[in-house]
Amino acid sequence: MSKDYAIAQLWIGGNLSYMEQLCAVSFRDAGHHVKMYTYGDVGNIPDGIEVCDANEIMSIDTVIAHKRTGSPAPQADKWRYNMLTKTDDQIWADTDAYCVKKFTTPNGHFHGWESAHHINNGVVGLPADSDTLAGLIDFTSDEYAIPDWFNEDLKAEMRAKKEAGDPVHVGEQSWGVWGPQALTHFLHKTGEHKYAMPIEALFPISFKQRRMMLKPNEDLSHRITDNTLSIHFWGRRMRMRIIEREGGEPHPDSLIGKLIKKHGIVPSDAPLPKSNPHRPKEPKMIPGTSIPEVTNADRAGRGVVNLTDIADAKGLDQGSRKHGFSELYQLLFSPFRARAIHMGLLGLGDIEAGSPEAQMWLEYLPKAKITGIDERPMAGLTLDRLTTLRASSDAMETLENGTAHTGNFDFILDDATHASHHQQHAFVTLFPKLKPGGVYIIEDLRFQPKALEKSGYPRTAVLFQGYLHEGGFAHPNPRIQDALNDMRADFSGCFIHQAKWHKEKRDQVLVVQKR
Repeated sequence: MSKDYAIAQLWIGGNLSYMEQLCAVSFRDAGHHVKMYTYGDVGNIPDGIEVCDANEIMSIDTVIAHKRTGSPAPQADKWRYNMLTKTDDQIWADTDAYCVKKFTTPNGHFHGWESAHHINNGVVGLPADSDTLAGLIDFTSDEYAIPDWFNEDLKAEMRAKKEAGDPVHVGEQSWGVWGPQALTHFLHKTGEHKYAMPIEALFPISFKQRRMMLKPNEDLSHRITDNTLSIHFWGRRMRMRIIEREGGEPHPDSLIGKLIKKHGIVPSDAPLPKSNPHRPKEPKMIPGTSIPEVTNADRAGRGVVNLTDIADAKGLDQGSRKHGFSELYQLLFSPFRARAIHMGLLGLGDIEAGSPEAQMWLEYLPKAKITGIDERPMAGLTLDRLTTLRASSDAMETLENGTAHTGNFDFILDDATHASHHQQHAFVTLFPKLKPGGVYIIEDLRFQPKALEKSGYPRTAVLFQGYLHEGGFAHPNPRIQDALNDMRADFSGCFIHQAKWHKEKRDQVLVVQKR
């Protein structure tokens, strides 16, 4: 007879929303005893869930939080490992993990692959005598530890900071360093990764695929199988999506909507918080004031005509009507406005309308020469100072041959198909053609057309965030990986800007300057 395991969850701060209620109740309804550990009063905990004092496992003076997001994830990571050493009948489950079937394990190991590279600790059980668990306890006991799995350059940089008296805190390191990164490392180090379950068991719907769970009548039978034990809802990002795009509640015919109904959860009784309760609070406006919005129309006529004025006059998305890219471009291009620069423009927008996008740049940069590169026919497009070149980014060789005689560029702006592999092929091919001090820009990092995406390629935002966090590029295509890593020495700076310049929004624009 297999052992009966309780489910341990930790909640730090604020009341539960209906999403956490759903997950807790799913374990209860599957036959588990559920223990909700807290550091104080928490509202909206469902009936049948035992409330426990988190201090029984580990007392805290200050919550260890991730600096960029404000999330207490590092604290929760450390807490769960300590819980597993002190109990032998509990399995950890995140409050965004939904139970499909009751959890059982013959040996105390209960964890699963999230991807081909990581074992996620969102659901984890380890026997108390596990060498992996011992390694995790030791590693998380030092908030300034340097992870063994970081690349040598990054470790050397962190060691130098530590020796200089300015060590890098876990909250300033990459996301998941005490979580999936550490668990994966120590499971491999000890050989205990052999117990990890396949992806379909605990993480059948990946972070990138999470929106599938909100689509009405989406067929997920190929992902949620007879071998699936749990579904991860991807926490704050799912909550944010539901608030911003679903009006606060998922569609009743979506997967999550159906599960809410199945377990009798009433969303209106425990609504989602409209802001991250863990994010550091920003200064608020003076109470009682009423400050009217200032639009770009209010700014018209002040100073000189800028790029946003031109974009808005042409009805382009780059202006204030939608994306606001022109605000950043005004900052980058204004010192070059009267200079005879050479700009590479990938993607010419509405060619039949005479490419208002190219017209915008030609008007803004009256002395510039622009080479417009597009995979579509451009026979009827004739503009002074615009040279058109038909070439596709589908293959690097095609783009390389097509641009062999363009000369070097001061600026390159990729506003073409937005497909990940096209963006990456173009960057690898064209970044070397920038002049010293030149700037490469990629627009629309958050929108990749599904019909064009190539299997196996990471999103460009993920690829470059990996570089910013780890100091190197990891890519499934060895040629692209080697090329990008060879280019690092030529980077003067690499910047990723979020949509509408709000740091809590998704990555949207990449800017890389060449030395």
